[in-house]
Amino acid sequence: MYTLNCKGRLLIIDKPIIMGILNATPDSFYAHSRHPFVDSAVEEAKKMVADGATIIDIGGQSTNPSSTLQTAETELERVIPIITQIRNTLPNVFISIDTFYASVAKAAIEAGADMVNDVSGGQLDSNMFKTVAALQVPYICMHMQGTPQTMQQFTQYNHLITELTDYFIKTTTEAQKAGIVDVIIDPGIGFSKTIQQNFSLIKQLSAFKILQMPILLGISRKSFLYKTLQLPNANHALNATSAMHMLGLLNGANILRVHDVAAAKECITLFEAYSAA
Repeated sequence: MYTLNCKGRLLIIDKPIIMGILNATPDSFYAHSRHPFVDSAVEEAKKMVADGATIIDIGGQSTNPSSTLQTAETELERVIPIITQIRNTLPNVFISIDTFYASVAKAAIEAGADMVNDVSGGQLDSNMFKTVAALQVPYICMHMQGTPQTMQQFTQYNHLITELTDYFIKTTTEAQKAGIVDVIIDPGIGFSKTIQQNFSLIKQLSAFKILQMPILLGISRKSFLYKTLQLPNANHALNATSAMHMLGLLNGANILRVHDVAAAKECITLFEAYSAA
């Protein structure tokens, strides 16, 4: 069991939970996740909570390799009105801000978010760790090499699991030295990884239990799934996502970051029934 302090409110993870993806962007890779307008974003958040989401992850920047880098100012314009309204509408839901900018993290937490989800693990903004520490919220540390635009150039590893474990030990130690108390780790499926490496990470996910931190798995509708199945795009990848979610749960995932909350909830319910048998 893990207990995370979110500005005085406790998030207890004693069984797998769901983080719903809400993109305040016009260009995220899965079109149905795009909610750049406040009203539609709030309605989607309400649906996610009704379907079983514990956390809503709100981001204002696409991180797929073909995306264009957005400024912190653009992110702020996109996410702050949505965070504010969701906080007012759904006071009990936990909100995560998906950003690698410290200034966006700070403004989002002040607007009502509860934790920071950083795809760069603090590598793209040197102020991130001290900012999150001052905010006293949990920090999601993902593994990525390079930037979202260059990451697929950096997929060379001598020993994938060992190198990611070393990365997490180093990075989370730096975060904790800066004053961050609660850290969640995310192996970064699809970020600086080949298709084969993505499957290897899911297969060996339990190796990261040695770090004694919650493990977040973000595989929802990603290209390694539909490419493996020779399907045209993310629209066809729900069944594949559910199949791999179950394998991730069996290998120790604590948080599923998903587009399709109801389907993920079914996976968790079946996993719990299987585990209790």
